[in-house]
Amino acid sequence: MTDTSRTETTQTETTQTDSAPSRRDRATEATDATRHGAPVRTHNLVKTFDAAAGNVVPAVDHVDLDLPAGSAVALTGPSGSGKSTLLHLIGAIEKADGGTITVGETEVTALPGGKLAAYRRTVGFVFQRYHLLPALTALDNVLTPVLPLKVDFDKQARARDLLAMVGLAGREHDVPSHLSGGQQQRVAIARALIHDPAVILADEPTGNLDTRTGEEIVDLLLALRAERGTTLLLATHDLTLAARCDTVVRLRDGQVIEVQQVAGDRSTAETLESIERLG
Repeated sequence: MTDTSRTETTQTETTQTDSAPSRRDRATEATDATRHGAPVRTHNLVKTFDAAAGNVVPAVDHVDLDLPAGSAVALTGPSGSGKSTLLHLIGAIEKADGGTITVGETEVTALPGGKLAAYRRTVGFVFQRYHLLPALTALDNVLTPVLPLKVDFDKQARARDLLAMVGLAGREHDVPSHLSGGQQQRVAIARALIHDPAVILADEPTGNLDTRTGEEIVDLLLALRAERGTTLLLATHDLTLAARCDTVVRLRDGQVIEVQQVAGDRSTAETLESIERLG
C-alpha cells in the first residue's frame, strides 16, 4: 500500500468514526429493554493438553474467578499463560477437563452438546485474526452468524446499523481486501454483536494492528460495553490497554497469580505503574 493510500484510509476511518455516534441510536434502540451483561464465574477450572513423551501440560490450572455483570476485565500474562484457553473455555469453544463455568444463570460446563450452540449465541467473539470470509462483503460477514437461523429481528437492518455503529456506514459492500486492518476488526466486532450478546470475549483484538489503531479498537469495545452493559473479557499483552479496564487478572502457567481492581480515580499512567509492580 502506498503512503497516499494509507493516508486516504486513515482519513476515511477517522471521518467514519467521527460520524458514528450519530448513527448509533438505531443500532441500540431495539435492544434497550434487554441491554445487560452477565456475571462470569469459574470454580476450580482445569484444562490440560497432552504433550510429548506422555506429559500433560496444564493450560488452565484450578482457576477461580468471580466477575460481575457489565465489567470490563483484562486477562494479562506471557504467551502460554492460559489467556486464550480461558476465553475458549468460557465461550464453549473448548471443553473443560474439570471444574465449573457459570455465565449468568447457565452452568456452561453442564450443558449437553445440543444446548451449547444456543449458549454460544449469547457470547460475542472477537479474534486477533478477524476471521472474515474474503469473498463476502462487510455486510454479509456481519450476517453470517444469523443466516441459517430464524430470528425475531430484521437481519439486514441490524447488520447495517451495527456497521454504522462501529464507524463503517457506506462500506457495507466492500470485501475485506478493500478494508484496512482496523476496519476489518470493526467488521468483526459488528459481527460479534449481531446476537446482542451478554458477554464479549476478545482474544488479542489489537495484536495485528498498529498502536493508534489498536487504541481505537479498544476505545470502541469499551464504548460499546458502556452503552450496552455487556460484560467484556479482553486478553492482551499490552498493559497500557489492560489498565483501561475495571479489573486486571494476571495469569502465569495457567494459574491466576493476581486480581487487581483498577481504581477509577487513578490515571492510566498510575494504574499502569501499579500493574507493572506486580511483575
